[in-house]
Amino acid sequence: MPAYRAPLRDMHFVMNELLDASSHYARLQGCEEVTPDLLAAIIDSGAKFAENVAAPLNAIGDEHGCKFDNGKVTTPPGFREAFQQYGEAGWQALGIPAESGGQGLPTSVGMCVNEMIGGANWALNMYAGLANAPVTCLMHGGNEAMKATYLPRLVSGEWGGTMCLTEAHCGSDVGLLRTKAVKNADGSYTVTGNKIFISGGEQDITPNIIHAVLARIEGAPKGTKGISLFIVPKVLLNPDGSLGERNAVHCGSIEKKMGNKGNATCVMNFDGATGFLLGEENRGLEIMFNIMNTARIGTALQGMTLAQLSFQGALAYARDRLQMRSLTGVKNPAGEADPIIVHPDVRRMLMTQKALVEGHRAFIYWLAQLVDLTKFGSEAEAKEAEDLLGLLTPIAKAFCTETAVEVTNIGIQVFGGHGYIHEHGMEQVARDVRISTIWEGTTGIQALDLIGRKVMGSGGALLRNFTKLVHKFCDAQKDANDMAPFCTPLAELNKQWGELTMKIGERAMENAEEVGAASVDYTMYSGYIVLGFMWAQMAKLALEKIAAGEDSDGFYAAKVATARFYFTRIMPRAGVHYAAALAGAETVMALAEDQFSF
Repeated sequence: MPAYRAPLRDMHFVMNELLDASSHYARLQGCEEVTPDLLAAIIDSGAKFAENVAAPLNAIGDEHGCKFDNGKVTTPPGFREAFQQYGEAGWQALGIPAESGGQGLPTSVGMCVNEMIGGANWALNMYAGLANAPVTCLMHGGNEAMKATYLPRLVSGEWGGTMCLTEAHCGSDVGLLRTKAVKNADGSYTVTGNKIFISGGEQDITPNIIHAVLARIEGAPKGTKGISLFIVPKVLLNPDGSLGERNAVHCGSIEKKMGNKGNATCVMNFDGATGFLLGEENRGLEIMFNIMNTARIGTALQGMTLAQLSFQGALAYARDRLQMRSLTGVKNPAGEADPIIVHPDVRRMLMTQKALVEGHRAFIYWLAQLVDLTKFGSEAEAKEAEDLLGLLTPIAKAFCTETAVEVTNIGIQVFGGHGYIHEHGMEQVARDVRISTIWEGTTGIQALDLIGRKVMGSGGALLRNFTKLVHKFCDAQKDANDMAPFCTPLAELNKQWGELTMKIGERAMENAEEVGAASVDYTMYSGYIVLGFMWAQMAKLALEKIAAGEDSDGFYAAKVATARFYFTRIMPRAGVHYAAALAGAETVMALAEDQFSF
């Protein structure tokens, strides 16, 4: 397994220089205490936990996996102790509002910590992240008694949590769910049904697990309008708050998976379990959707963190592995061959990894700041941030995860045959990242959400909000010759974006399948533009630092070089997606179903 090291220099560059964290937190209501010193202390402490506690358990989690025996799940060695340290250090409470028992820090602060701990060990990090699902649901739908009962022990890390949505016959089409709830005389509900793909549904890390469960109350309307949300604890509580009887909820099995083996993926059976309604009957999705934006950004983060780990491993190997001589002459006269990092194709792979990972980081951290504004900004700031998040969240989730899969595959390729061998850890990273394109809504689902609901559903308003930002930035640089390599192609694609949208919309008026046929290519096209916007801003900042004589270590020069690589070698991919998006639905739908036979 590659030795994880928190990318502190780049994290601080994005947070403090690109996104001006100091000014950002100063203008947030109630966040004035988040000073540069506090932010640095949190990041440095998170780095130590990630490198010293979480990272050493990553390969162990993959090797041992989770064991299932008679309804009980045993997690990999060391996970329980690491999770306890996580809770004791206060990481679980970082982004939870103070009124709910947390530290009340902005989402963007927690995003930094999650990047590091997730990059070091995503499976371990999930056990903590999963508890945020019932926490958020309780904050938005729980009564005061329920909050007092459950929140303190969830926020402290004493108890774990899950979100139980998917059933064998329904995932993204949640309106098809069959789990039912019957109201009892005491106001509780009896919940019966089966849920699948429940991460952390059963584990031996915490003595109790609080499940947030979607179910349909008897007599409720069909479809999404008849779905309610319940808190269903693994262990019921005695009147004094102590653990009492085991609830009628059990793990039926755990999945044998491609990756992420340190986190149990469970089939959960609710056999007449006692549950407690959150909010109003039939309005469960309204509460659950408070999770969705941050969950999808979190999945984009998963892609980025594992891509970062792959890049770290590939870079270290490329510096160490000796193979052949450089095309321009011997670079390592003391050795029998030169390190492979001297070869152009290896450089191409490493530069692709670096450009995508660092672009992802800038994009995701910016989204986290937008989430901050929805919580702590003025009414106008919150509305603007919500509109931008509406457009950008599905792009981030789809694009960052799809290109993260590319980055981890490149990592294997840099290692050559050794990358295919388990002991080097690169194949584990590729396996672990693969789920990110699927859960929290597949790439296809995100694409339909983007073009159907967010772009066309808003009459193009959400898209225009963003393209105006890009146009304003590019226009401000029109007299800066050193920015022309970045702003000229970015401005052209930004203008083309609106034209592409109009063309697809016009076709969709005659054939609705045009939207579905174009959606994924449209989303990837959008992603390359958004990352181009982030790289253009990073290039501008780096050029200013170089001009001011503030680049003694070459960091900013590397940023400019990477930006140039992105604009010349990666962003042109947008043209392919543009052409594919306009290729029409006819070729996609040309075959009759029986013509797929072989």
